[in-house]
Amino acid sequence: MAKTSVRYVCQSCGAVFPRWMGKCSDCSEWNSLQEERTAPSPSARAASNRVPSGSAVPITSIAARSSGRLTTGISELDRALGGGLVDGGVVLVGGDPGIGKSTLLTQMAFKVAGGGKTVLYVSGEESPQQVRLRSERLGALSEFLLVASETDVATICSLVESIHPAVVVVDSIQTTYDSSLDSAPGSVTQIRDCAMQLARTAKQLGIPLLLIGHVTKEGTLAGPRVLEHMVDTVLYFEGDRHHNYRILRAVKNRFGSTDEIGIFEMGGEGLREVENPSATLLAERSASTHGSVVTSTLDGSRPLLVEIQALVARSFLSNPRRTATGIDLNRLHMILAVLEKRLGLRLGDQDVYVNVAGGMRVIEPATDLAVALAVASSFREERVDPEVIVVGEVGLSGEVRSVPQAELRLKEAARLGFSRAIVPAHSKVAARGTSITVETVSSLDDALAKALRRGSIGAKRG
Repeated sequence: MAKTSVRYVCQSCGAVFPRWMGKCSDCSEWNSLQEERTAPSPSARAASNRVPSGSAVPITSIAARSSGRLTTGISELDRALGGGLVDGGVVLVGGDPGIGKSTLLTQMAFKVAGGGKTVLYVSGEESPQQVRLRSERLGALSEFLLVASETDVATICSLVESIHPAVVVVDSIQTTYDSSLDSAPGSVTQIRDCAMQLARTAKQLGIPLLLIGHVTKEGTLAGPRVLEHMVDTVLYFEGDRHHNYRILRAVKNRFGSTDEIGIFEMGGEGLREVENPSATLLAERSASTHGSVVTSTLDGSRPLLVEIQALVARSFLSNPRRTATGIDLNRLHMILAVLEKRLGLRLGDQDVYVNVAGGMRVIEPATDLAVALAVASSFREERVDPEVIVVGEVGLSGEVRSVPQAELRLKEAARLGFSRAIVPAHSKVAARGTSITVETVSSLDDALAKALRRGSIGAKRG
């Protein structure tokens, strides 16, 4: 009988220890070590008795494979993937529960099957009847879409080898297991081993493989960090379940850019591509409200116009509230400090709320100037010109710094009918071919004067 060994595996980083410890010495996580009992499989014992063999060949003698891509039929998904699925490429899709991961890949599978290509959808969480119910709701029924309810990784690999489909979807990697391992499904050992076997099968056969992954409460993919290194592409499906918009963002892509995003809108019949996201995000904007400023953020090669909203109200708390939705709270604290120190706005006794309309999240500093203008507009109760778009980074001394690809941002603004733009003085921008008027500023004081049309901001509200 094979001897069983006991080891302790960190569920955060996958580190292995011979005994239990309260804190993982590799990733510093507390109470993350779990006991696992393992016994060497017959194949592993046989392999240990073999003499290692291998070969290496010159790279010039390796036959070049065609770099063609398989389009999914969903342009926003293709954009995030860098142009489509690559033969033998492994894609990991993560996101919060209920965000729409299974919906997106079911629609993708139907689009590919609609072209006469066989797609294998393996579900470890739902029965075939449940998958059909979802497909009926999405209008995604096709005889070329094959469904299997299976969790054993060896069986899944056998199905792939026998069917040889054009695309394989596994929902989800946390439910698959290897029967030769004693650990439970979802453990670090199981996830790592199953992902390795599935990826090896996909690459040997040249079949694109998409894995759905669960996320932790911190928003990271569950399982060992090595899982993200084993795959070729990692996509995160982001969005607030209370809003209709979803963002598909690539955080790793061996075959394309990690700056591109795909934008979808969740509806009763599934996910719909948003072809003109800027117009959609600004459709409900009120032009007569204080504290509203439009800015342009850049995700990859796509400029997006978003509305920054701010509300400044007198606080009755000893520590006034600072709330940010859609932007970094630390960035908001910095901008408020600059407004108070450099421009004399007395915000120490005010509650400040900042929101990016539509449930969007912006991360680049090019939106700093819009946040500052929105806060000042609400504080002074002066309306910013609704026909102006603002871009610029704010420094600690109150200077307005340049932003990349300003001309691309202004072309998008002009396309949507904006007539004025306030940009940093050092940005190399020329609004060629557009009717937009460009005004340059070098300081936050100058930007507020031009946006509010009121001279210097030195006056303070009592």
